Amino acid sequence: MERMTEAEWREFVMAGTKTGKLAVTRADGRPHVTPVWFALDGDDVVFTTHETSVKAHALRRDPRAALCVDDQRPPYSYVLIEGTATLSAELEEVLRWATLLGGRYMGEDRAEEFGERNGRPGELLVRLRIGNVIAYRAIAG
Repeated sequence: MERMTEAEWREFVMAGTKTGKLAVTRADGRPHVTPVWFALDGDDVVFTTHETSVKAHALRRDPRAALCVDDQRPPYSYVLIEGTATLSAELEEVLRWATLLGGRYMGEDRAEEFGERNGRPGELLVRLRIGNVIAYRAIAG
């Protein structure tokens, strides 16, 4: 098991179409984990969510969150990003990022389709400011 450098973990999380598993805390203290499409934007992890989602409610109340991205094939690797989130309903930004995420996960030929689907009123842009990162490769190596 080896710790990844910053350049290595950034490359790892952006390679391919691995989803991130976002962990937030509900008001009653229970954890809530959901997969999200995401991208890096400098020192932020960016993703979208609907304003009525559990994620949105939890992040409005407590902006702390963690995102885990892993490779489920041997020898196994993972990156855990902890940070603080901000939410924005700025429609131009939501549409721009929803389109970029659609292209990343569904292919460039479907980017606009998914941008329009996920970049409309009611959707929020979430920026998780990267705080602490734990990143290991070849865990079973």
